[in-house]
Amino acid sequence: MIGSERPTVHVIHLYAHDMNVYGDWGNVLTLTRRLDWRGYDVRLTRYDTGDSLPRDPDIIVGGGGQDSGQEKIQTDLLAIGPQLVDLAEQGVPMLMICGLYQMFGKFFRTAEGRTIRGIGMLDIETSAGPERLIGNIVTHNALGDVVGYENHSGRTFLGDGVRPFATVVRGAGNNGLDATEGAVRKEVIGSYLHGPLLPKNPAVADQLIERAVTRRFGGCSPVAIDDRLAALASRVAARRPR
Repeated sequence: MIGSERPTVHVIHLYAHDMNVYGDWGNVLTLTRRLDWRGYDVRLTRYDTGDSLPRDPDIIVGGGGQDSGQEKIQTDLLAIGPQLVDLAEQGVPMLMICGLYQMFGKFFRTAEGRTIRGIGMLDIETSAGPERLIGNIVTHNALGDVVGYENHSGRTFLGDGVRPFATVVRGAGNNGLDATEGAVRKEVIGSYLHGPLLPKNPAVADQLIERAVTRRFGGCSPVAIDDRLAALASRVAARRPR
């Protein structure tokens, strides 16, 4: 860096108006703060229905919403879907939670039998179950324990084109049957973990950041961050009753 200039990372928040429940905005805040601690400025773009999707994102984040919110954004998401798929093919890291996780798949079939179409980026199919899957959840993947809070009616099943984001230790996960949670394809992560996910799981945030920065700038230097409070929050959340 020359003088006081800092490199800029472009973060897009998808459908912040309609798909932002259960604290999912906290994922954007966490990425912003941790990028700042690493020496990067953040250009934050809020994308809502009818906007023009920027062509130069470094990280894309989306949250959950009610069925009505999913139906409201469906036409717009299908319109920008090819652009999102192209960005994913280019290696842009993305984190999609709950409702947008479902809509990055093939479809979500509601309890009333309506089909909300997805963009098919993730090889998943989701249908509403007879009751909601609600409660604190503990999962595990290569980064360690990943904790959160799930609240969804959808039962999501993975196809061959994706791998699970994590394995369920306690909770329901994708469907309450196969011990999978979320889905991953290339640098795209889909997950049911609200809470929000990233404040209590900084390793996941850092993975998104490191891959975005490496893609944009050719490398990412490690930075020591005091995560004792985040680790404490994670441990407390893991001990809370289901």
